Amino acid sequence: MSPAWLPSANLTTPKPSSLLNFEPSCRVRRSQRSAFAIKCASNPRDESQRGEIELKIGSPIVIIEAPPALKTATPMPCLRANTGQVKAGDVGRVVARKPKDVWAVRLAIETYLLDGKYFRPFTEEE
Repeated sequence: MSPAWLPSANLTTPKPSSLLNFEPSCRVRRSQRSAFAIKCASNPRDESQRGEIELKIGSPIVIIEAPPALKTATPMPCLRANTGQVKAGDVGRVVARKPKDVWAVRLAIETYLLDGKYFRPFTEEE
């Protein structure tokens, strides 16, 4: 039997389609012997309540605000001022996902790394 401070292992495997819809919530406990135990539980996100459309690779997007600077999505990225290359209303496609809500977006002129606040998913009603 494991000590009371040691979390029990949950051996159930979630469905592969639901793996991306979980946010972990972790608690750290300290035992009497200065050892730490971390217990993580998964809380499913309810996307339908938030009204968000999930972005995937290949999803069409529309620029809602022109970014002040553009970073190219090349092996040697280049940061330059946006002097009218990318404007609000431009349409592109998601090519890759990067950390911290940064997306590689293929536009008509080039592929750029854009923050998620500068675009939204393109819907069929538009």
